[in-house]
Amino acid sequence: MSDTRPIGIFDSGIGGLTVVHEIFQRLPNESVVYFGDTARVPYGTKSPRVVEQFAKEDIYFLLRQDVKLVVAACHTVSSVALDGLVASMHLPILGVVDPGVKAALEATGNNRVGIIGTRATVHSGTYEAKFRAKNPDVKIFSKACPLFVPLAEEGWLESDVTRMTAEIYLEPIKEEGVDTLILGCTHYPLLKKVIRQVMGESVVIIDSAEETAKQVARRLQLIQMENAAGNPPSHAFYVSDIPHQFQEVGERFLGDRLGNVTRVDLDTVH
Repeated sequence: MSDTRPIGIFDSGIGGLTVVHEIFQRLPNESVVYFGDTARVPYGTKSPRVVEQFAKEDIYFLLRQDVKLVVAACHTVSSVALDGLVASMHLPILGVVDPGVKAALEATGNNRVGIIGTRATVHSGTYEAKFRAKNPDVKIFSKACPLFVPLAEEGWLESDVTRMTAEIYLEPIKEEGVDTLILGCTHYPLLKKVIRQVMGESVVIIDSAEETAKQVARRLQLIQMENAAGNPPSHAFYVSDIPHQFQEVGERFLGDRLGNVTRVDLDTVH
């Protein structure tokens, strides 16, 4: 069996393209449809009820593109709305939190794990709850790093400003003796080099985008929905506002040309 339908991926903006990048690397035969809700970014300032409603509208749009699986490439959605989405939709939906938790549990040797993310993700307590459910002996040290997002979008990936910011954010976590650090925001993989320099080579960096791509590959294999036909994949990118800005910044996140980016009227995303 071969399923040539695309994988659907959505985020509140651009960050989810790091997940797309990893899926391109791991699943080169798969087509991808990406939707960035750039008109309503950020989701992190919204209530859980509103986040879930926005996410449903994003998924409804992807369903119209005949996707076979959906990735919520947004830590806010994955933290506060994923269970409701999985229960209400009729196709597989994966988030970006569980893959990182799984990888961290396998990686940690001293049961001291650091998590960095947006304020919304850190304050949700989702990561702590996931770890408690799987291994209550693991101690979690969380830190919101809000300036990492604009630094990544500006392309200041290795500047002195970025290095100083990383030192200020990460030193408290480093001092706790963590041996594993989860990048709990899809923007953060772009800053992985600086983060690794600050944390040191002995700390395992868990890239949620990379781990999510691994989970997508496992799920497609399990449900026998891989594209094994050998046909060249095709990719499409949609946004709800300012496609030119998305294209400019997005190509830095993707590490490749985006091609055409199409604006979708929000009224049609239902």
